[in-house]
This record gives sequence, structure tokens and C-alpha cells, in this order.
Amino acid sequence: MKNTLSKNYTIDRSMFDAANKDTSRYKAAPGLTRDVVLQISKEKNEPAWMLEKRLKAYEYFMAAEMPTWGPDLSALDLDTISYFIQPDAREERSWDDVPEDIKQTFDKLGIPEAEKAALAGVGAQYDSEMVYHNIQEDLAKQGVVFVNMDTAVHEYPEMVKKYFMTQCVPINDHKFVMMHGAVWSGGTFIYIPKGVKVALPLQAYFRMNAESGGQFEHTLIIADEGAEVKYIEGCSAPRYTTNSIHAGCVEIFVHKHARVSYFSIENWSKNTYNLNTKRALVDECGVIDWVNGNMGSGKTMLYPSSVLRGRGAKSDSLGIAFAGDGQDQDTGAKVIHAAPETTSTIRAKSISRSGGVASYRGLVQVKKKAEHVVSSVECDALLIGDGAVSQTFPYMDVANSTAQVAHEARVGRIGDEEVFYLMSRGLNKERAMQLVVNGFIEPIVKALPLEYALELNRLIEIEMEGAIG
Repeated sequence: MKNTLSKNYTIDRSMFDAANKDTSRYKAAPGLTRDVVLQISKEKNEPAWMLEKRLKAYEYFMAAEMPTWGPDLSALDLDTISYFIQPDAREERSWDDVPEDIKQTFDKLGIPEAEKAALAGVGAQYDSEMVYHNIQEDLAKQGVVFVNMDTAVHEYPEMVKKYFMTQCVPINDHKFVMMHGAVWSGGTFIYIPKGVKVALPLQAYFRMNAESGGQFEHTLIIADEGAEVKYIEGCSAPRYTTNSIHAGCVEIFVHKHARVSYFSIENWSKNTYNLNTKRALVDECGVIDWVNGNMGSGKTMLYPSSVLRGRGAKSDSLGIAFAGDGQDQDTGAKVIHAAPETTSTIRAKSISRSGGVASYRGLVQVKKKAEHVVSSVECDALLIGDGAVSQTFPYMDVANSTAQVAHEARVGRIGDEEVFYLMSRGLNKERAMQLVVNGFIEPIVKALPLEYALELNRLIEIEMEGAIG
């Protein structure tokens, strides 16, 4: 299919799918064992309390069964995965000091250029460890903390002890959180002090490179009272014939009158199982915004969740999932209204093409004492080609009669009449279909920062290649 965007915004899928030569200085033997957990903690010189948390999570993991709902995970052999892979690099504050092959990977992804143009800080992770991290000096002077999660364990131990996998995503939450708690490595720690509003976004990019590897980064964001921050995560991996796994974790604490906007484009390769967990706890009059794009991975289970625990707290969730042939994208959102006068919106869009399966799986729960809650859920699915599948699994649990909860779902195909009309105006069939798809995803594109809006458009265009018979 001919590229329908400007030549300035062309994209080569090979820049995501191609791998560098594996030059890692350490790669754990396949399989998740107690010795692997001990080795990870030793390599990081962690305090005893963190090792104790890891080992407890490992015990939970070994005792837990694999989930029997959602996508079929039977082909995922956890004993073939390497759970800790150290690149031959250390964390730097200048791109000039990053090893050339790794630097070139991030150059192709546009990370250093984006940092210069429109970002307040950037972190870059390669396999299990961060290779670059930096923040603007003026933000650091205001008390903003933006560091590698491993660094935070040593430099901000009291905050990490209080917030890390305790009340937001506890280590016994589910099978893949237990795995994450045992082998997590790298990720981002952000603390925004009281009243500080960060104007430009902070960004982290997570890149897997090694074959049969796993990535388990941990993102912990704390917005103190009245603080505001925008955070962007990007993810990708090369394509192999063997399976890989991504089981990251995002914990967000939105304190009183604070606001956190979280943007993510997850573009893993089709041999990757993306089994990610994201959750926010939102206090009085706090706001959490989720904007997510999911594509690339063969199997995805991802449901960004908000627990509205303070009066007047608010959650907005907007997501797009693309499922092509052989892909099963099981995504959605969850909101728990635990306090009065809380509001939430969930807008989920999916595109299924030629055998792809896209499922919305969501929860809206209103607790008994949560009076005058307002919640709205909208699911829109677009089907392209034969065998495309769209499924919806909404669950509403409302325990207070004052709540106003609405759900609406729509499924449609790109119609011949729409395409014919556009072709009658001089467009070819490919361009006509692309315009319909662009219109469908427009709300997500508008919500994303510019660079990621362009990337999302380009990625979906690539996935649409061959859609015209």
C-alpha cells in the first residue's frame, strides 16, 4: 500500500522489527526461579526490604494459576523466557555517552530529537535497564524528581517504601503482577511537589532487544497536592520467531486537586505477550487522564484502572486497539467509584482486520457510599475484511441508587457506499479507506501530543497495508 501521509512522516516498520546484535553483559538463564530473583537484587545492590518484597511476590507467583479468561495464553511457555538481561551500558545523562548501537536505535525512534524539541525530561530503557535519563535543570530546582526506579530505591527509600506495590497495585494482585513484583527492573520514578505544574511532558521509552526476553519496568508517579504533570510512554520490540513477554506495572497517585495525564503507545512485536498492569488512586478533586494506543503485540491484556477514592475525583479514559491477522487485543478500562460525586468517562475504540480479534473488557463499580456518581462508557468497533472479530464484555456493579451510569456500544464495517462516495471525488480505494479509518481514530489522535499522534497515524497505516484485496 502506498503511504498516504506526507513524505516527512513516512515510517519503516523495520525500524521497530529489526534487532541489534545481542551484546548484553548478563542474561539470566531461562525460567523464573528463586536464584534469578536473588541475582537481580544482588546486581542492583538492593536493601533487604526490597529483596523481601521480591521473594514474597515470587512465592505468590509460584502458587498462582494462569488466568483462564481472556486471550489464549497456552502457547506462552514461561520457562523459556529470560527474566533479566543487562545491556552492555550504564545509565548516562548525555546521549553522546550511550553505546553507539543502542544510541542509533533510539535515534531511529526519534527520542533524542523529541527531547530537544518538546520534552521536560526523558528516560530510555534497553532490555532490563535504563541507559539514559535526564531532566531540565529548572524542574530539578523546583523539587521535581524524575529518575530511574532503581535509583529511587536508593535515593528516596521512604517514598518508595510507602508507595511501591503497597496500596495501588499490591504484589498479590494477579499472576502477572506477582511475576512483576519478583523480577521488576528499571522504569521511572516521578515525584511532583505540592503546587508544581510541569508545563512540558516527561517521557520514557522502553525497548526490548534480546530474543526470548522479558521486560518488567515499573513506573511510579506521585503528584502531590495541586501538582500537574503529563507523562508519555512509548514501547517497541524487534520481531522474532520465539515468544517474548512484557509485564510492566504503572502506579499513579493523584493527590488532592492534582492532575496526571498519562499517554502511551504500545507497539510491541507480534511475538510479544503484552500483559501489563496500570492503575491510579485519585484523591479529592484529583483528575487522571488515560490515553492509550495498543497494537503490534500478538496477545494483549491491558485495562488501565482508576480508583476514585476522594470526593469529586475524576477519571477520563480514551483508548484505541488495532488487531490484525493473528492478533488478540483484549483491552479496556476499569473505574471504581469509592467516594461521592465522582465522575468517569471511558471511550474505547478498536479496529479489527482480517482475522484479528479486538475485545473491550471493562468494569464500572459504584460503592454503596458513593452518592451522585456519574459514569459514561462508549465502545466503538470498526471491522475491516473477512474474519474480523469485535467483542464487548462490559460489567456494571452499582450499589448506590443515586448513580447515573450509561453504556453504549457500536460495531460497524467500512461500507461500500462510503468508499464509493470518496472514490467518486477522485480518491483511490486505498486512500478512501484510510480517510475513513483516520476519521474513526480522530478523537485519540487529537488527545495525543503531536509526535505521538503522527506515530499512531503512521503505525495504523502500516497495519492497514494489504487491507485492499
